[in-house]
Amino acid sequence: MDEGVDLSLTIAQIVQRLKGSHLHSQIERQAKECLHLSEIKLESLKEDVRNFLKTSGWERKLQNAVYRELHVQLPRSHPMAPPEHLKEPLAYMRKAQANWEKRVLKSLNSMSTELEVPLARMRPAAEQKELINKWNEMGTDEPDLSQFRPVYAPKDFLEVLISLRNPNHDSSEDISARSHWGLIHVPLNVRDIPQLRQAYSELSLTSGQLGIDDNAHIHTELFESDYVQIGKKVVLEQDSAAAQQYSRQGCPTGLRADLWGLILNSTNQPQDVMHYEQLKAGVIQHDLLVDNLIYKDVKLTASNDDYYFVFEDFLYQVLLCFSRDTAVLEHFKYNSATPPKSYIQGKVGVEECAVVYPPNGVIPFHGFSMYVAPLCFLYNEPSKLYSVFREMYIRYFFRLHSISSSPSGVVSLCLQFERLLQTHLPQLFYHLRQIGAQP
Repeated sequence: MDEGVDLSLTIAQIVQRLKGSHLHSQIERQAKECLHLSEIKLESLKEDVRNFLKTSGWERKLQNAVYRELHVQLPRSHPMAPPEHLKEPLAYMRKAQANWEKRVLKSLNSMSTELEVPLARMRPAAEQKELINKWNEMGTDEPDLSQFRPVYAPKDFLEVLISLRNPNHDSSEDISARSHWGLIHVPLNVRDIPQLRQAYSELSLTSGQLGIDDNAHIHTELFESDYVQIGKKVVLEQDSAAAQQYSRQGCPTGLRADLWGLILNSTNQPQDVMHYEQLKAGVIQHDLLVDNLIYKDVKLTASNDDYYFVFEDFLYQVLLCFSRDTAVLEHFKYNSATPPKSYIQGKVGVEECAVVYPPNGVIPFHGFSMYVAPLCFLYNEPSKLYSVFREMYIRYFFRLHSISSSPSGVVSLCLQFERLLQTHLPQLFYHLRQIGAQP
């Protein structure tokens, strides 16, 4: 595709997405209000308004929003490609993902039928009041979850990845030294060491890296002191692109929360807090079957962990709100997965009565709460924690439990690890296979 046309399409796509955003209406309002200022002249109106937006910080906020859109926009493809190719170009990957989704949804529906628990119900007033009172201490609640089981465990998902095969790939070639002996048997391109060195040049021995070059036998003032000062300037400037580039050489512990929030353009503005409060109201009003899966998962994982058990209440708050957030559905435009649907009671099979369930389109599985747990060390404000987690999920985490050919997807990451280990530590790789401990 022509580079100029491609750039024009990208710009048009970003403009279209930002037009309906809260930021767009804020900038529009600021531009109108500044017309009353004495420094805004009619003969240089356009330039003066632009300068005002720049000096008042709105231009930087717009730049950060554009930078975010560049990270979450649809991948480049031929203009004639069908819509499903935007989500996943390989047919066998799409088929495997669809089959996996059916299996997970069947597991959820079977649980609902067997336990006679509805997928969703309105909470009685007394129950709503009780939940409001114990919102900050939900970890003290001990509901009977013995009948509920995770819809799947990571081991189940791994078995599906191991069984993936490209029907167009001839695997009957003679076994040679170049053959791949790992568990993943799909022909995807993954990076070799020279390509990784180029992609992560900041990890070169010639570059300073926080956590390495500030250790005991190197004078800290040579690197750490200057690096932290630069980090403070980056945070002060509120530039998402600069924050990401800076973090490639390490994040100072004291600045990590601010830097990660800046990279993700997670601002925790009043409208973000309001959105979180609306989601919380949704949790209080309605009880979902998946809530029990969230409770069960937290009890089985984070609550039994020496590092994370103290964050139990935070995990419930964030994950219960996450399950109600329909804004998460936006990421299915570039995710190989499709949001699961269920039918309104008594209307099974009537497509007009099919609704996405849960509302965010993500069925929690065993270990899901561990996506949130490490972030609890950085953010002690639930709305900020929620905002950062949601952005992390729709950018990165979803790729770890969906079947796709994406270089950032779990299939490519598994293959990457196996290839590197087999190429550079073949004796260890072969030994692990011999004793039945697959790498």
